[in-house]
Amino acid sequence: MAASPKLPAFDPADPLGLDDLLEPEDLAVRDTVRGWAADRVLPHVAEWYEKGELPGIRELARELGSIGALGMSLEGYGCAGASAVQYGLACLELEAADSGIRSLVSVQGSLAMYAIHRFGSEEQKQQWLPRMAAGEVIGCFGLTEPDHGSDPAAMRTRAKRDAGGDWVLGGRKMWITNGSVAGVAVVWAQTEEGIRGFVVPTDSPGFSAPEIKHKWSLRASVTSELVMDDVRLPADAVLPEVTGLRGPLSCLSHARYGIVWGSMGAARSSFEAALEYARSREQFGRPIGGFQLTQAKLADMAVELHKGILLAHHLGRRMDAGRLRPEQVSFGKLNNVREAIDICRTARTILGANGISLEYPVMRHATNLESVLTYEGTVEMHQLVLGKALTGLDAFR
Repeated sequence: MAASPKLPAFDPADPLGLDDLLEPEDLAVRDTVRGWAADRVLPHVAEWYEKGELPGIRELARELGSIGALGMSLEGYGCAGASAVQYGLACLELEAADSGIRSLVSVQGSLAMYAIHRFGSEEQKQQWLPRMAAGEVIGCFGLTEPDHGSDPAAMRTRAKRDAGGDWVLGGRKMWITNGSVAGVAVVWAQTEEGIRGFVVPTDSPGFSAPEIKHKWSLRASVTSELVMDDVRLPADAVLPEVTGLRGPLSCLSHARYGIVWGSMGAARSSFEAALEYARSREQFGRPIGGFQLTQAKLADMAVELHKGILLAHHLGRRMDAGRLRPEQVSFGKLNNVREAIDICRTARTILGANGISLEYPVMRHATNLESVLTYEGTVEMHQLVLGKALTGLDAFR
């Protein structure tokens, strides 16, 4: 009888051996983004979070462009043309540093750039995408309004044609990542033809983006209101290839996919902090990691963390094969963000009082994830998406 092959050693950082699913190119992307985040974000992010600012965001955007992280899953126009799995791995590594950094990249690539790439004219693509891919121009995405979040069909922002063919845009958008530093905004508005998207240079007269302060979540991120006061746009400012909610919702689905991965980055960072703490923190004469209750917490956290990464990987392979449905993205966001928050909260209990300190990443990740839980689709909306898919009955209204 042939000898049984020698099993690889158990790796606490990869207990399911998920790295075996990755190609060398995937690992190279992951390691590049992880290295950039370790060098440029982790040494400073606690201070940024405490001060509620993201200094040097334009420089950070150019650096992210230089490593191919902006619009990385798009083809052409200076974009990297990476696979969905590679984009997901990048989101995981960015959010392991901070959700605000991943949000910067997601909004740039999966919302603003994706909208122009998929629905824009060739002239719009040529004008904006190469500079956005390089990080020379930051973009934002205006859909949510002060009174309309989960019900975008009821948006009040309006665009009307005037006698000369120009568009006149008026309204407000709220909770817009990158808004006050953006050079271009993709804004969705009601028109006589239905909901349309507009490519709006932010230096247009009548456009302003006051920054939102006093946040207790996503503090290392730029969040703004968009105010359009009779902004005049040329006839060709409209995205020509889509009318209706299909446009913004398809962009959101692409961005939500990144969250499926990214949330696991925040969870991984918190788990690793708890594991290291449990190995070194002594109580009653020995490390707390040697007590049964602490080991039970660590085991449950590891199970949910790596199940979530496996789910993200599966969805990424489906996206690469052109088989990923929006309902499956809802499945991933609903599960992974909820589990990530639970992992952070459990990690906090292992760290005890130290868990609330910015010396450790756990509370920062936990508060950031409270925003991730509700933006780009609340828990309830994703539950209803799945409920409708399961029953065939629409419970939204």
